[in-house]
Amino acid sequence: MSLVMDPVLEDNVRCIGQALTLLGHLAPELYSQPSEAALGSSIGGHLRHNIDHYKSFLAQAETGTIDYDHRGREAAAETDPGVAYQRLSGIAAALGNLDNGELDRTVQVKMDSGSTEGWSESSLRRELQFLLSHSVHHYAIIAIVCRQHGVEVPADFGVAPSTLKYRDGLAGGARSCAR
Repeated sequence: MSLVMDPVLEDNVRCIGQALTLLGHLAPELYSQPSEAALGSSIGGHLRHNIDHYKSFLAQAETGTIDYDHRGREAAAETDPGVAYQRLSGIAAALGNLDNGELDRTVQVKMDSGSTEGWSESSLRRELQFLLSHSVHHYAIIAIVCRQHGVEVPADFGVAPSTLKYRDGLAGGARSCAR
């Protein structure tokens, strides 16, 4: 196993670290409070949902089949920020222990997309890209709820890495394409 972590693993661990930092500054009452801005869901609901997906990935990756529809949906991670912190810390550690050489291994993945249900071919690397994008999407909703309650979050929380690079390019004087 390589001592240098693959960038896709680093990006996922960094993303999880953002949630861990947020949890360190968030009132427990706000964590589980339903929000109209999030269609009745809570910050805890969004983090639990991300936790479920990462746990499915980690538990099933070794088998070669990852079924995201059969998640644990651990209620305590949704209502208790301490439990969420523990789960996210464990996920970050487990990701840090993955073998870079295995990331391009083929896996079969299942996720109900509404009208299509079945298995698709993917790779561990591609699934980590999905998990990162999926987390960022949910972090964006969390950021809205936090700001609505006067809790400031970093400017890059819930913003896609490609958007951050694009913004950096604009700030550096790069010209944008047609809008």
